[in-house]
Amino acid sequence: MEKGGPMYVTEQLARENGRDYALRTLKENIIRLELEPGSSISDREVASQLSLSRTPVREALLELAKSKVIDIYPQKGSVVSLIDYELVEEAYFIRNVLETAVIELACRKASQDSLEELKSNIKLQWFYHQERALDKLMELDDEFHCMLFKITGKMQTYEMMKGMMVHFDRVRNMALGTMKDRSLIEDHQKILDAVKSRDIDLAKRLMEKHLRRYRVDEEEVRRRYPGYFKPPGKL
Repeated sequence: MEKGGPMYVTEQLARENGRDYALRTLKENIIRLELEPGSSISDREVASQLSLSRTPVREALLELAKSKVIDIYPQKGSVVSLIDYELVEEAYFIRNVLETAVIELACRKASQDSLEELKSNIKLQWFYHQERALDKLMELDDEFHCMLFKITGKMQTYEMMKGMMVHFDRVRNMALGTMKDRSLIEDHQKILDAVKSRDIDLAKRLMEKHLRRYRVDEEEVRRRYPGYFKPPGKL
């Protein structure tokens, strides 16, 4: 969002305070590239669009700065950080470690009801794949993985992981048009089948293979979005 530009805004959830609402909205807009890497953010304008005071917006910006998603410059304001591919790779590493552990737990703990919920999610993925609704596909993809953490009672771990995933997810969003989303959905079905059969080794192998698909071609993405990335080696 250059100054004056509108953000993608949803309603504040009942459980959210002002800071959490601002934090969620800013994250969503950074991932969706409504707030582009290198663009300035006015806390006054964000507060106005969200009908909040400036204090919770500033608190949200400070939280994002801790995970290096936002750069805050004294006397100058806040800027969406350029993408650092080292942080993208670190986020991938975190996700790989945690999700392969979670899928093992899912094989042990998943109830019939939770398996049906995963099945319903995959059906919706196929529907939106046919409609070519890429934003909705990404949302359902995230929901599928979130459900695995919920099934295993590891939602605090999921929330912790999400803080780092902004780096990973905005690159994933850039590559949506080139990723083979059919392969991603087929992976989800195979993972679900392995969980149903309680085959831990197979489920872990399938999850590792699935997560590797998200590792988009760095050169291709840099070529398509040359101004979005921090130069290699620059601190």
